[in-house]
Amino acid sequence: MTPEKFQENFRLIKEEVGKILVGQEDVLMGLMICLIARGHALIEGLPGLGKTLMVRSLAQVLDLGFSRIQFTPDLMPADITGTMVLEEESGRRSFRFQEGPIFSNVILADEINRATPKTQSALLEAMQEGQVTIARKTYQLPQPFYVFATQNPIEMEGTYPLPEAQLDRFFFKILIGYPQDFEMVEVLSRTTSVYQPDLRKVIDGSELWEMTSLAREVPVSRTVYEYVINIVESTRPQNPKSGEMVRRFVRYGSSPRGAQALILAAKVRALEKGRFNVSLEDVQAVCLPALRHRLILNFEAQAEGISPDLLIEDVLKRIVQ
Repeated sequence: MTPEKFQENFRLIKEEVGKILVGQEDVLMGLMICLIARGHALIEGLPGLGKTLMVRSLAQVLDLGFSRIQFTPDLMPADITGTMVLEEESGRRSFRFQEGPIFSNVILADEINRATPKTQSALLEAMQEGQVTIARKTYQLPQPFYVFATQNPIEMEGTYPLPEAQLDRFFFKILIGYPQDFEMVEVLSRTTSVYQPDLRKVIDGSELWEMTSLAREVPVSRTVYEYVINIVESTRPQNPKSGEMVRRFVRYGSSPRGAQALILAAKVRALEKGRFNVSLEDVQAVCLPALRHRLILNFEAQAEGISPDLLIEDVLKRIVQ
């Protein structure tokens, strides 16, 4: 695949999803970067902002299998991964594995923080290894495999915050905000009329893999590598490179996965912009979604309303380019 073909596919996907989704271009860009970089995404936003619609539309346009799992407090791990069922045939009884909804390409884990940690952990092996283990036997999941999990930031009663180890496995954390006034006009026009767009398949799984392979071939200079390392190290309060705000408000900074996410996401963005090399601007553009969930803040930060985004922006201002 050529860089020009990459750009064309990227544009066609955005245009096709745009038939059914209004606005949210930054969110769509983030999800597409995750798809090409083979990463999972945590999507945080208020109800009714189109999270489910966006993920379902992307799966349809890419001709990928889609499965939605509604997380609730009584959801069990077997409800996600599947279970062994007893069958009787010709007088003989045997156990057969019944696949759960996780056996698909794109998994929408809706309101993931409503399930217990035991159930949330059922996704860990699947997200990291692309497989599940049932009754000491391992089953491979369909490829490509993505988990797009959503959570509501306002209803925290009766929820179970995701463990830091699981948060770190998400490539991006994407925030969705309210649409603007002119976008709301279009939303209302489409959703209260007979408008029903028919989304067509733009590319398939094999072409998506070609885009992934091409993105990984994008060269990165030593300057960009050092810039990414400086960013990640500056998020750690124990590191001499960190600034006053990080030392005051951060308990733990980004893991090495954060640096990997920055490089891979920057490669995809560079190709989308028509360049076959990564710039510092590409890294800066993907810093917030790649790092905001990898900073663990202390109580003082929470009490003063300090957000991870504010700290990341402070880190970027302090690093000399």
